[in-house]
Amino acid sequence: MQTAIDQFRTNINRARNLGSIFEALDSQTTSVLDLSDILRAELVLAVSALDHFIHELVRLGMLEAYRGNRPRTGRFLRFKVSLENALTGIADNAGEQWIDSEVRTRNGYRTFQDPEEISEAIRLVSDIRLWVKVSQHMESTPDEVKEDLRSIVNRRNKIVHEADMIPSPFEERWPIDKMMVSNAVDMIEKIAEVIYEAVV
Repeated sequence: MQTAIDQFRTNINRARNLGSIFEALDSQTTSVLDLSDILRAELVLAVSALDHFIHELVRLGMLEAYRGNRPRTGRFLRFKVSLENALTGIADNAGEQWIDSEVRTRNGYRTFQDPEEISEAIRLVSDIRLWVKVSQHMESTPDEVKEDLRSIVNRRNKIVHEADMIPSPFEERWPIDKMMVSNAVDMIEKIAEVIYEAVV
């Protein structure tokens, strides 16, 4: 499961690099040049890093449970697999490749960005009370942490699905600044690190 957090750290640093590019360009240009889309890209990439991390953490954790190297949760035992893939895996003596493929297929269309979706995914590999654990490390309440994450994800969705446009006849985008994006990236990083420590 180490590879999941290692990849997350690489991905979150890629997001932060966009913030560094923004700062470098911002210090050398005037406000005539709108650099705000770099910040939007940073936010989108940070949320993507979290989503990918949860996918990988769950996939690797399920493989460990399949091998018997970690406890099998109730959610793990109820995970739906196709009979076709199960029979093929057994007949071909495919080891764990078939379950790896099945987890990728079943979870591949899902996004793990919303707090409830994340906790549902984590229950495939751990019975921890996820947001209680995360909130303890963030010195906050579970509801506050979930609401803050939802706010970040909602902003990401405005950027990705609505071009970050304010619904008005004036064709303006929602305001964004370096501090807001940095705080969001920091929060995403903290959440991922705490989830990793809690699950492994």
